[in-house]
Amino acid sequence: MRQEGHLRNNLKQIRTRKGMSQNDLAALARISRQTVSGVESDLYAPSAAVALRIARALGCRVEDLFWLEDEGSDIEATPAEGTPAGDGLRVALARVGGKWVAHPLAGDRAFRQEMVPADGHGSLARGRPTMRVKLLDDAESVVQTVILAGCSPALSLWAQAAERWHPGLRVHWTFANSMEALGSLQRGEVHAAGVHLYDAETGDYNVPFVRQALPGRAVVLVNLGIWEEGLLVKPGNPLGLQSAADLAQAGVRLVNREEGAGSRQLLERTLAQAGVPCGAILGFDQVVGGHTQVAREVASGRADVGVSTASMAAMYGLGFVPLQEVRYDMAIPREYLDEPPVRQLVTTLGHRRVRSQLEALGGYNTSLTGDVVATV
Repeated sequence: MRQEGHLRNNLKQIRTRKGMSQNDLAALARISRQTVSGVESDLYAPSAAVALRIARALGCRVEDLFWLEDEGSDIEATPAEGTPAGDGLRVALARVGGKWVAHPLAGDRAFRQEMVPADGHGSLARGRPTMRVKLLDDAESVVQTVILAGCSPALSLWAQAAERWHPGLRVHWTFANSMEALGSLQRGEVHAAGVHLYDAETGDYNVPFVRQALPGRAVVLVNLGIWEEGLLVKPGNPLGLQSAADLAQAGVRLVNREEGAGSRQLLERTLAQAGVPCGAILGFDQVVGGHTQVAREVASGRADVGVSTASMAAMYGLGFVPLQEVRYDMAIPREYLDEPPVRQLVTTLGHRRVRSQLEALGGYNTSLTGDVVATV
């Protein structure tokens, strides 16, 4: 029978993963094989001494082997915008501004190259402002999560580097274009929003848009990098495209970004400067949702051209016609910088290893990376 307190363990999984039999473990831990079997079967709750011996024999921590299944581990979380109503939703969780926020892991959001592990699962009733979430991890681990919204693939490089240097830190990146990211930040769903938006009236990057999205809030802009943005074309640029105006040539097929994306903003601005109406561009209404998707469309031949970054052109072996250098900043409300996980993440951004990863992508100027470039 199971012990009071619902003590759980994954002793068998760890033991077999290390290629050890019950007899092997018993000999190393100086306990009986029957004790090992009883613990694995949840028939026996080990003493502190036995638990320590088993953990030492396996080369891990006691808390990696044993945990209490807390009957009160449900939490109340605010679902991020776009969370579908329904049961059994897999979610990623973070504490943002003193409240739990649940981001759905569904569709493309459930994957990077591999499936993203869930922090919990729960149900959302239609019209309800909050949802109950059953934790699949301890709250002490989940509370160390920093959640970012942005469209730069470099965010994942930064996140992985930071997690290596701070083993307890967890970083979750949710894909969003610049305006979507600011919307998530405004609603208190994320700790930081990645933006690369240019204001033609002031000649400034990002600040006017952050000020409009978060009026009256103190926000710092920390630079991720300055990237080259321009036209992704087929290798060798067989159509000879040199400017946005050339997109109006007969037969040139464009793949565009969605409204709110900095790349679309750049395209529309350069077309307006050239006096070319958007309706004159074949494929202007063919929209995909990210830099990698633009590169894939051009690389596959389904489109002749799209607006993205020099680094994406390099990764997909495409030609590149530069249009503008763009400053990509992380907008972070000042109060979030007092939270230890956020502070840990931000302090890694200026590290030489992060800079070297960005430089290796190509098309990134890292002279400002990690610097506070503006306060709003």
